[in-house]
Amino acid sequence: QVEVVESGGGMVQAGGSLRLSCAASGSFLGISSMGWYRQAPGKQRELVANIPADGRRQYADSVKGRFIIHRDQVRRAVTLQMDSLTPEDTAVYYCKAVVILRNDVRETYWGQGTQVTVSS
Repeated sequence: QVEVVESGGGMVQAGGSLRLSCAASGSFLGISSMGWYRQAPGKQRELVANIPADGRRQYADSVKGRFIIHRDQVRRAVTLQMDSLTPEDTAVYYCKAVVILRNDVRETYWGQGTQVTVSS
């Protein structure tokens, strides 16, 4: 059983900052990658930022220079620091963890989502 739990989020004015946190727990050998996705009303879920085991961060073009993803491999956690927020960042943010099981099997788990609302 693997659990992915998010925290943070909330409401902020444009130009403000928020910090999201996510931790994976349960029975697995390691984590292949962890990342953040978001889904705005009426839109598809999209990648925001991802960090694989090699540490090479990936960002959506829309958040480059404003968001920073950091991974704590010991704690099996990831954070997303979001600065200079705009109303276009309003969405439900989901944490995704790809965990490593026995025989190098990989499985994907999602958090329950956390709402981020940016007012103009």
